[in-house]
Amino acid sequence: MYELLKTINRPSDLRKLERKQLPQLAEELREFLIDSVSKTGGHLSSNLGTVELTIGLHYIFDTPNDRLVWDVGHQTYSHKILTGRRERMDTLRQYHGLAGFPRREESEFDTFGTAHSSTSISAALGMAVAARALGEDRRAVAIIGDGAMTAGMAFEALNNAGAMDANLLVILNDNDMSISENVGALNNYLARLLSGRFYSAARRASEKVLGKVPPVLELARRAEEHMKGMVMPGTLFEEFGFNYIGPIDGHDLDVLVATLANLRKLDGPQFLHVVTRKGKGYQPAEDDAILYHGVGKFAPAEGIVSKTAGKPAYTQVFGDWLCDMAAREERLMAITPAMREGSGMVRFSQEYADRYFDVGIAEQHALTFAAGLATEGMKPVVAIYSTFLQRAYDQLIHDICLQNLDVTFAIDRSGLVGADGPTHHGSFDLSYLRCVPNVVVMTPADENECRQMLFTAFEMPGPAAVRYPRGAGPGVDIEQELTGVEVGRGEVMREGRRIAILAFGAPLAAALEAAEELDATVANMRFVKPIDENLIRALSQSHEYLVTVEENVISGGAGSAVLEALGRMDLQSRVLQLGLPDRFVDHGDPASLIAECGLDAAGIGRSIRKFIS
Repeated sequence: MYELLKTINRPSDLRKLERKQLPQLAEELREFLIDSVSKTGGHLSSNLGTVELTIGLHYIFDTPNDRLVWDVGHQTYSHKILTGRRERMDTLRQYHGLAGFPRREESEFDTFGTAHSSTSISAALGMAVAARALGEDRRAVAIIGDGAMTAGMAFEALNNAGAMDANLLVILNDNDMSISENVGALNNYLARLLSGRFYSAARRASEKVLGKVPPVLELARRAEEHMKGMVMPGTLFEEFGFNYIGPIDGHDLDVLVATLANLRKLDGPQFLHVVTRKGKGYQPAEDDAILYHGVGKFAPAEGIVSKTAGKPAYTQVFGDWLCDMAAREERLMAITPAMREGSGMVRFSQEYADRYFDVGIAEQHALTFAAGLATEGMKPVVAIYSTFLQRAYDQLIHDICLQNLDVTFAIDRSGLVGADGPTHHGSFDLSYLRCVPNVVVMTPADENECRQMLFTAFEMPGPAAVRYPRGAGPGVDIEQELTGVEVGRGEVMREGRRIAILAFGAPLAAALEAAEELDATVANMRFVKPIDENLIRALSQSHEYLVTVEENVISGGAGSAVLEALGRMDLQSRVLQLGLPDRFVDHGDPASLIAECGLDAAGIGRSIRKFIS
């Protein structure tokens, strides 16, 4: 089993194979991927689609001397397997195991850490320019998915790269379109032709000769662009200054290897359009690439089996509220930056299609688009992950909060999200939100509070944010009637003595458990901004110690808001702040990460006892 694959420990081993052996390697690699991911969970369909492309890149390019930069990086499992990490794939996304994305500290073959989209072209361009400045003979390749091309940053980089004339190859991994056999054969032939040295040399020679007769040169250029534009969709990239090649079949290793070999010899900006299929080689994933995009453990022979209903996830709570609210308010408009399924908006997109806007991976545009809607009296709701909202911080401040526009933010994946790791943890939103004027920031502790706070945020004027964690809540009953919550008011959940624990959001359950042994008071603070100063004053005056607990970095977070409030009231209290540490928390199962950060009941109790001793 895995006759060829087990001999590949580094790309240098791969390059010893004959070309005719590569299809067998691809078949073995695809089987290994399915088996491996079924045991650990992870991104499956996207990785199955890039098997041949990964083999071709490492076969032709002199990695790691040549730099490969994978956009987002959720399609790099084959890359990891071929670069010495095959035997550790059983630890993928596990606590203290391999990361699910490229990480520079993990391997010399991971040239750039990724997990957010649309960064690859900028990074690879920097590498190409650095190689030129250092006089080093190496190539830089950016592999970007078509979804990532919706972000403005990718086009900013393309525009800059064409002007710099650096030795950069951009590969567009287009997995949303198919090529019929006839068109595919034609384009494969043209790709070989246009990427070859003969065409490149002829082009340079004609430019040199015709350069003495500028009108003729311009006519020749236009004729060439017209000819290429008739048979391939590359005019846009040519205008950016790239030599466009493709589209080619990304699963045809003969065509891939030949084209990549030609392109490696060419100087200047090159653009290769490769068409692949998500889930290639595993029928369930081919049939439903979205379902198999990110998976848990499953039996390959059975595929993903639907789980029985349990406690509703916060995304479902949001999705249900969104539909209920849309039925009451015709001005509600819902926006997502390519996260329909992840944010729980499938039902809304079906029932209210004319009020649903997926703007693609374009967080900055999403916020300013919402701002534009709000200026005309609409009531936009932006559903966005905490870690993705970071990408649109200027738009949050300048376009929405500065103008005090009525935009509701449903901030999903706050706190520690688990296996996706530090690139996806929502560690900073309380800190970066509460320092901005005009915005209200809410932290629900359970599913029902989440529903009611979303209603409050939507009904109140101006920008308001509700931040909630990934997964299910504690399982409280959800009131269907929308009554909302009083803005800026917390609630004492348990009366104790000496110690008062001020919990913000999800850590409330752990705080209540820790309080039983300590006989501590526990307050569900609910709001980070405006913070409940009356409750803080009362707790400070009646307790010796205050302890703040939040699933956000301590620096500038909710605990800092409590300290600032005490300072404004000129109250002297002994305060312990508990939250995420001043470092990037690694990946792993959420329970292990919470315990590592001391935010489970045992950790909270341990920290408090040490503090008061």
